[in-house]
Amino acid sequence: MAQTASDGPSPVAFVTGAGRGIGRAIALALADRKFRLVVNDLQASPELEETLGALRARGAEAKAVAGDIADLAGHGALVDAAWSGFGRIDCLVNNAGISVKTRGDIFDVSAESFDRLIGTNLRGPFFLTQGVARRMTLAPSAAFRSIITISSMNAEAASPDRAEYCISKIGLSMMSKVFALRLAGEGIHTYEIRPGVIRTAMTAVAKARYDQMFADGFSPISRWGEPEDVGRAVATLASGALAYTTGEIVHVDGGLSISKL
Repeated sequence: MAQTASDGPSPVAFVTGAGRGIGRAIALALADRKFRLVVNDLQASPELEETLGALRARGAEAKAVAGDIADLAGHGALVDAAWSGFGRIDCLVNNAGISVKTRGDIFDVSAESFDRLIGTNLRGPFFLTQGVARRMTLAPSAAFRSIITISSMNAEAASPDRAEYCISKIGLSMMSKVFALRLAGEGIHTYEIRPGVIRTAMTAVAKARYDQMFADGFSPISRWGEPEDVGRAVATLASGALAYTTGEIVHVDGGLSISKL
């Protein structure tokens, strides 16, 4: 039986897109569960340094590794750097992602926009997961190990004004399932988390619209989700508290995805 994350040496998590927002909240929640952290963002930046500072203020050991997950040629170096940070990775959190540059008619989606979204939101995480998972299988461990992918409620709810974004997210959902089947025998669990409307820089452009929708009872728990809501869900899964599960979808959306008449 695999250990929980609280057994033995402190586990290590590698979190992509951790410079701000949901990624930073995930890293902080994992730190509260005594994880050591390797945090990634597109490039070294004051935001990534702020994440490091916040982690260290919590008493966590943390290192930063910059790198573009869309750059497949750089994945080998990125995985090597993340693994060598603490000599292991027990949890990969695929969080980094982008939104559409401009919402609009599906007839106006360009090949450039489509390729940009798929490259960062799906192709990059797939091959990064492949690289990290392969390294995990070559270093068997009794610790609880997991790969947690942050998708979106748009994996299920279609938004034709950002079609390429939705397509990338449903692809991540299947990615999590196929890796669950491949890795279960290796003692590695996979999970997909589907956030709803979370208060981040990405959703700030629609703040007034969502404020009104929540005031009108938009979702059963009718408030903005906070990055910390997602962080706590990730930390619970990464801890091994639900060790008899893999390939599961966890909705962090205030009940918005519940079908109702």
